[in-house]
Amino acid sequence: MSLFIASAQAQAEGGPPPGGEMFQIFFLVGLFVLFYFIAIRPQRKRQKEHQQMVSALNKGDEVVTSSGILGKVTALDDNYMVLNVANNVDMKFQRVHVHAVLPKGTLKSIG
Repeated sequence: MSLFIASAQAQAEGGPPPGGEMFQIFFLVGLFVLFYFIAIRPQRKRQKEHQQMVSALNKGDEVVTSSGILGKVTALDDNYMVLNVANNVDMKFQRVHVHAVLPKGTLKSIG
């Protein structure tokens, strides 16, 4: 009946190798440290730089919003700003939606 199948022989029972628990703990800690330096730390740095840029906005600054609208800041509030995007066209945005502050004269050079 077992012409082609060899009989399985049970091996002596052995425990797991010692020290496996410590390796798993060090691996998880190392993985968290790697994730912190790759993802969390750079994101916090970008958030801090953006917050500083938004808080340093002044009247007359030329900015581009996250939606791509270029304009000159004409009024500022704690949370909002008014941009002059064309002659007699003012738009109100939240300050956090500023993507970048442009150098002075950029809007004139674009036309």
